[in-house]
Amino acid sequence: MALQVGQQAPDFTLKSNKMKDVKLSELRGGKVLLLFVPLAFTGT
Repeated sequence: MALQVGQQAPDFTLKSNKMKDVKLSELRGGKVLLLFVPLAFTGT
């Protein structure tokens, strides 16, 4: 799904660094930075 600049992202849930579920909708109104680090800490 492609988004345009300024378009809201659909709601989704990810695990925090403390392995707790965090929903994007819970963070609306603030700034959000997503960082995806493939294979981080996997030992490969």
